[in-house]
Amino acid sequence: MLQRIREGSSSWGVKIIIGVVVLAMALFGAESLLGLFGDDENEIAEVNGESISRQELDMNFQRAMQSGQISSGEEDEARQEILDELITTTLLTQYAEDGGVTLSKQQLDEVIVSLSEFQNSDGEFSSELFQQRLSRAGYTPTTFRERLRQDLQQRQLQQGLAMSEFSLPYEAERLNTLENQRRSFRYHHLTEDDLEAMPDVSDDDIETYYEQHQDDYRRPEQVKLEYVIVDRQRLSENIEVDEEALRDAYAERSQDADRRVSHIMLSLDERDRDDAEEQLAEIRDRINEGDDFSELAAEYSDDSGSAEEGGDLGVITPGIFGGAFDEAAFSLDEGEVSDIVETDNGLHLIKVTEMDMPSFDEMRDTLRDDVAQDKVEEEFNDRVQQLIDESFAADDLASVAEDIGVPLEESDWVSRDGADGVLGESGVMEAAFSEDVLENGYNSEVIELDDDRHLVVRVVDHRSETTLSLDEVREEVEAAVEEDQLQDALEELAQSHLESLRNGESLDIDWQRVEDVTREYDEVESAIVRGAFRLQAPEGDESTYGRATTNDSVALIALDSVQEGEAESPENSVTDMAERLRAQAAIEGLLENLRSEATIDR
Repeated sequence: MLQRIREGSSSWGVKIIIGVVVLAMALFGAESLLGLFGDDENEIAEVNGESISRQELDMNFQRAMQSGQISSGEEDEARQEILDELITTTLLTQYAEDGGVTLSKQQLDEVIVSLSEFQNSDGEFSSELFQQRLSRAGYTPTTFRERLRQDLQQRQLQQGLAMSEFSLPYEAERLNTLENQRRSFRYHHLTEDDLEAMPDVSDDDIETYYEQHQDDYRRPEQVKLEYVIVDRQRLSENIEVDEEALRDAYAERSQDADRRVSHIMLSLDERDRDDAEEQLAEIRDRINEGDDFSELAAEYSDDSGSAEEGGDLGVITPGIFGGAFDEAAFSLDEGEVSDIVETDNGLHLIKVTEMDMPSFDEMRDTLRDDVAQDKVEEEFNDRVQQLIDESFAADDLASVAEDIGVPLEESDWVSRDGADGVLGESGVMEAAFSEDVLENGYNSEVIELDDDRHLVVRVVDHRSETTLSLDEVREEVEAAVEEDQLQDALEELAQSHLESLRNGESLDIDWQRVEDVTREYDEVESAIVRGAFRLQAPEGDESTYGRATTNDSVALIALDSVQEGEAESPENSVTDMAERLRAQAAIEGLLENLRSEATIDR
């Protein structure tokens, strides 16, 4: 999971910074983002005296959640891994600064003016665009430059370590041959059905395991919450929207939609206006009688370029032609033909041949939601203001919910880092565990989740962090012991089979055969393929035997043959991979040393 999070949300390139920060604003509101760069007393970790705030952790967690990198049930593990990543980043930044890796003001300026996000349509740096983008993202120029400086420092550090590692030519050639190697092997899964008897889990086994793994059964500090939410979408669900309103909304949207148009143009350079109008009127009558527009355009239009294409002008957007042409083209529905339109080029008949938007039926549900939400705008604002006014002074939330006319909702036990749904959104659990709400028993301030949802929470019960007793978690512990003992039994059985096979004995095994595959073969579990490629090449007709542990079994592997790969140019992905692995090893070695010498408080 950590690798997924690193790949998806932990790149410190400035383009990613801008993108995710803008996304964070859209999802959670500017107020939650601005706290990221200010003082935050809610410290979650300290690295050599430098704080990491819970707000910063939550922002990274929410980005990973929204992008789908965290599956349901992995939230607690993901938060810990994201915190580890933040600690790693802090250590690298500190190391870079202590080592004198610096960037001048001029260097930062050069990077900023080169970023396309801050350049206008002519490719030139725009101070106005720079200020607008930073403001929308919740940055000031100072905080942005500091974030950029840290990012570039770490890049310099990592690139320096990477460039210090290299491969010799013979190493590259050997890597090529190994990478291109092909192997044929057999495998067989050992499962619990292969055991003579399932392991017998005793009370002593359970108690011993529990004593050795008590940290796995710690229950964090938790609260039960009541909460009231004013949700524009919920309010709009009971609003009736008639067909006429839907049609009007669709027509309004279609007015600005891109569309494909054709035209028939008669120039006034070669004829007078009355003749041109008379001829276009006759053409329009023929169209109404069923004649093909494109054939008429090819025959009569003075616009020779489009006439050859049946009058087709392609897809246009508002403003392309402007004036009367745009006014007519963007007032038509698909398939309709305009009245006579005059422009500087002459007189036109215009037809919309295709609309670049979904059909009315396809958009019906979206249109219904939009119209309904527009209708409840005033009611929504009134209820939000009522929530602000009443929740501040009320001694409960039930009366507030009743007065506003929304349900009072309740949670089960939730921890700071373990809430999901609406309670897992940015700012909610921080409010729930704040001094005013948790200790003093007040309602929280109104939390603006987004433009359409406002929330107030109240703590109704609280319990401290503790280690759960064995009686409370006995079933979980027993299941864990059974899994461990089953794995041990399968490993023992696999070892026994391997000794028999290596001694030349024949076993009644249903082997699955795989022929002439590379390391990238993906039709068999990767653990088995890796295991087959780790085995020593067989000699003569004798197979080489080994084993691999998969998700739910242990697999026996019989390697039958190895076909050596051909050495290709050393300048390929294999060599690049080797260089990256060497560089990664150097960076990991540095990080291990930094962690061992650092003072890290969580």
